[in-house]
Amino acid sequence: MSAQPQDIATTSGQAAARPAHADRAVRVWLLALAIAVVAMVMVGGATRLTDSGLSITEWKPVTGALPPLSEADWHAEFEKYRQIPEYHLVNKGMTLEEFKQIYWWEWGHRLLGRFVGVLFIVPFLFFLARGWLTRRMLWLTFGAFVLGGMQGAIGWWMVASGLVERTDVSQYRLAAHLGMAVLIFAYLVWLSRQVGEKAHADAEPARIAVLGKLIAPVIFLQILLGALVAGLDAGLAYPTWPLMDGKLVPDGLGQLSPWWLNAFENITAVQFNHRMFAYLVTALIACHALDAWRNAANEGTRKRAGLMLAVTVVQVVLGISALVLGVPIHVALAHQLVAIILFGIAVVHADALRTPQRMPVAA
Repeated sequence: MSAQPQDIATTSGQAAARPAHADRAVRVWLLALAIAVVAMVMVGGATRLTDSGLSITEWKPVTGALPPLSEADWHAEFEKYRQIPEYHLVNKGMTLEEFKQIYWWEWGHRLLGRFVGVLFIVPFLFFLARGWLTRRMLWLTFGAFVLGGMQGAIGWWMVASGLVERTDVSQYRLAAHLGMAVLIFAYLVWLSRQVGEKAHADAEPARIAVLGKLIAPVIFLQILLGALVAGLDAGLAYPTWPLMDGKLVPDGLGQLSPWWLNAFENITAVQFNHRMFAYLVTALIACHALDAWRNAANEGTRKRAGLMLAVTVVQVVLGISALVLGVPIHVALAHQLVAIILFGIAVVHADALRTPQRMPVAA
């Protein structure tokens, strides 16, 4: 359906009312939010790797922003932690000083989440008051706020799974929490590309376009498989590469019943799946990069495909290193960070391939 004259006039009026730097300011804000989300994911990863996630046993969105301020407050928090299974079965005899070490990781993770909320709402209200957001961007950015609220609820839902019968959080809920964080990051990156004018690009061959747009969801699935590995501590089970227990295909992949549980609860199968899917992702990106290098119509497509391949090689090296070194925290966090960076590049790549002609967002 073609645009009506009145719609075109309204759009032009909106564009004229905004100063030239408005789009740039909104774009910087969205990218800053994306970086803050990555920082929160990294602190969350450290919280998981240090087994700190259950140190705060209550969800207080407002008053929880303050840490214990007195010795009595610290003892009260410690006493709450001493009531959960993790203390009795894993950390029996922990001192108050040792408790403080894990408490600060979880508190920092939650505080960073509050910071992300403030980083959203204050500029959002400013841009709204100034009229710097088009109607479309208003609703799209508000959608990011809704996703952030959902993520907070998912985070507590995850923590709650480890407070009653378990000594850690559910790997299913951990995967949901990480998956939502990564999706919010991708959504913010995508939103930043919807602001203002977009450059013209020639259409790519269908094969390159389809394969390029497939890479992002494939990487996302691999990140979820990695979350299952983290949730079950499966990375510690077979610290060798390329073989597992001396075999390419280890024994015990289907030992649980029903069979589909193995993909989620069998440590051997979970690590095997993460390894095998990594090979698939690497092969997919390598084939796409080679095809783009030879046949892409745009230099940008070739550069993005080549960058994805280079980052993938780094990610593979980090993944193997994490395995054979026994999952040291610095290597594991680097592996997580590069995965998110790779996913972000794939999202940008897919968006650039979406249509040969990018129009102003207000249109």
